[in-house]
Amino acid sequence: MSTRIVVVGGGTAGARLAQRLPVTLLGEEPHAPYNRVLLADVLAGRYAPEVIALPEVREPARLGVRAVRIDRAARMVECADGSVVGYDRLVLATGSNPVLPPLRGLRGAALPDGVHPFRTLDDCLELRSVVRPGVRAVVIGGGLLGVSAARALAALGAEVVLTQQGERLMERQLDAQASVLLREHVESLGVEVHTECRVSGLRQRDGAVTAVELADGFVLDAQVVVLACGVRPRVSLAREAGLDVATGIVVDDELRTSDPFIHAIGDCAEHAGRNYGLAGPALEQADVLADLLTTELTGARYTGTRALTRLTLGGAQPLDLAAFGEVTARPGDDVVQLTDATRSAYRKVVVRGDRLVGGVLLGDLAAVGSLAQAWEGDEALPDAPLLHLLTHDGGS
Repeated sequence: MSTRIVVVGGGTAGARLAQRLPVTLLGEEPHAPYNRVLLADVLAGRYAPEVIALPEVREPARLGVRAVRIDRAARMVECADGSVVGYDRLVLATGSNPVLPPLRGLRGAALPDGVHPFRTLDDCLELRSVVRPGVRAVVIGGGLLGVSAARALAALGAEVVLTQQGERLMERQLDAQASVLLREHVESLGVEVHTECRVSGLRQRDGAVTAVELADGFVLDAQVVVLACGVRPRVSLAREAGLDVATGIVVDDELRTSDPFIHAIGDCAEHAGRNYGLAGPALEQADVLADLLTTELTGARYTGTRALTRLTLGGAQPLDLAAFGEVTARPGDDVVQLTDATRSAYRKVVVRGDRLVGGVLLGDLAAVGSLAQAWEGDEALPDAPLLHLLTHDGGS
């Protein structure tokens, strides 16, 4: 008898596994699996929704089906539509939920009219339906998601204000100089950027947002507010089933949870104390699990991913950026950086001993291939001037 594999979640990780193996895929969204990284391009109108669809899965997915309970003893998944799906192996790929900040005027799951998360294709399509040239839009959050959303809204002709509580944009991925260049790029698109400002509340009239209040008393008029305050692993299904949960669903090197018949991959999974929240690790985890489920005799193990963040911001003024590892040097580290102000290009690597430990590229990604290879391989660097790491051919 063939093994019944059920996958809960149709995002990057779940779809990848369903492309590799014949599984029953339960997808909560009504849409076929799609590339979430490209949502900003759909919002900006550069891509139609169907363009960002992922490759087809091997078996027809059950879309618009929400799993609500796991019966571990009976090995059954109960769904909101009343259906029950039995499994021999269950894979949780439930992804993550947008973080809703604790703001005055934001209570419970129901959002005021004009306030939008930016996580799903439906979020994106709803935003696109209400944004018109001249609409005043405030984006809360200056990370990867917030910067992408702000650029897309500006491309639609909105008057955009981007607010960031931290000192600079994308501070988790970029160093100070790269953040300055990114801010200059965003402002050149007409986006008004406020850093080191904390949003404290929303003003409403007749159930619709009218303004965003800052902690210093400043008020930003707004017809549209986009919440881009990050995400957190979606773990409620696992927690209610009694599985071990920390920040994410705890898994071992075989991506097994505390129940040997249940695995977790992607944004919802926590391996060796780390939750990645990136597409690269999700794909790697899905591939390792596919190998493990194909034959239990395989030696496949997941040992972690050396994640590289890469973002291509399209449009009339495109910008590419990539960052990995530690972009801020420690005492004793070697640093090489090149800046070309005329092209708004910036390249930097951090070397510790004979190892590449981090880097950031903005505007010129010609060297990203060789840097990614050196970073991901974690091997000793060749005995050559460090400047070769930032040449277009990696010094070869």
